[in-house]
Amino acid sequence: MNIVTTPMCKKILDLAGINDYNIAVHPSKDDGDFAILLSESKVDMDSLKIKLNTFKQIVESVIKVSEYSNKKLDYDDVLSMLEDYTFAYAWLSDNSKVKSLKDENSKINVSVKSKFLRDIVLDMNFNIDNDNFDYLIYPDYMEVDKNIDCSFISIPTHHNVPKNPIERAELRYAILLNISHY
Repeated sequence: MNIVTTPMCKKILDLAGINDYNIAVHPSKDDGDFAILLSESKVDMDSLKIKLNTFKQIVESVIKVSEYSNKKLDYDDVLSMLEDYTFAYAWLSDNSKVKSLKDENSKINVSVKSKFLRDIVLDMNFNIDNDNFDYLIYPDYMEVDKNIDCSFISIPTHHNVPKNPIERAELRYAILLNISHY
């Protein structure tokens, strides 16, 4: 099987033990016969769509992708691979500090302007309330009405983030984590 992936998913294939693949920004049948890519992507071939917004989605994606390699991985396998990513590892280990942060976050009302950010906000346990909110969280490519009485949190996307999905998630979580410390 000739696998093709995008630069944003490359790290997932590496972690899953797949080392024979092509990289294409917009995969087509000319690049391979099976694509592994982000869930929002459209391709004209068989594909595995993965989500990489939250740390949990990253782990689940590595496990799914590992089914196409010689080494099928489980949660603990993937978690041990993430030990060098201090923030992600701590979040996934669900330690008492993370539980405390989630408790704090549950008291903070936010409005979210994108599905991928909603995944992160829910994982961080912020309270989503589109009528009564203190923070408006939106992707950096979106224009928002700044005449609203709240704090605005722009989250980097596309070319403004690392290609490595773990580093990308750590950056976004860190930005949102600052909300609880404003």
